[in-house]
Amino acid sequence: MEIVEMVLSGKVNKDIAGELSKHGIQALGLSGKDGNLIVARKKYLYQEGEKIDIGHVGEVVSVNEKLLCDLLEKGYLPVISPVGCDPEGQSYNINADYVAASVSAVLKAEKLILLSDVRGLYKDIQDPASFISVIDVQTAKEYLRSGIIQGGMIPKMECCIEAIQKGTKNVHLIDGRNPHSLLLEIFTDKGIGTMVKGDEVDG
Repeated sequence: MEIVEMVLSGKVNKDIAGELSKHGIQALGLSGKDGNLIVARKKYLYQEGEKIDIGHVGEVVSVNEKLLCDLLEKGYLPVISPVGCDPEGQSYNINADYVAASVSAVLKAEKLILLSDVRGLYKDIQDPASFISVIDVQTAKEYLRSGIIQGGMIPKMECCIEAIQKGTKNVHLIDGRNPHSLLLEIFTDKGIGTMVKGDEVDG
């Protein structure tokens, strides 16, 4: 856990904040532990009724909305590493997508954008023609239940659903390897990834 904190809250976090600062952005690198930004609890896996201890892995309990809003109002951009702690001070490594979802929900964000190494969501990952550009929460839940959504896309889609149900307007899954992927997703009509909407999609 010490090594995780050194890498995520130290090098990676500060490198990102530093790159943003080069472009005139007042980026502020923070650990989720700073100012009780991310309060966490230990996460367990459950398989066939058995409770499995997976170490210092946590899940988000709460986000310090006041701290975030104070920083944003003063013109700072928080760069948050996905590390939190419980009330006893125990540190936990948290899935970064779920931290982002919790932060966006607290802020009632217009958009949460998750960068991945795939284009977005497919009905069949082996069939490029099955790509889904827009999906609503109810359909996403049905795809999860029926097994259409599989593998590493399961936690990502669960994260999207959770973010929207807690207050985020839209969530976008895009391939971060593409040059200008953020611009292409946000400022073009069709975008390049999958948008998850809270309301049912027409048609």
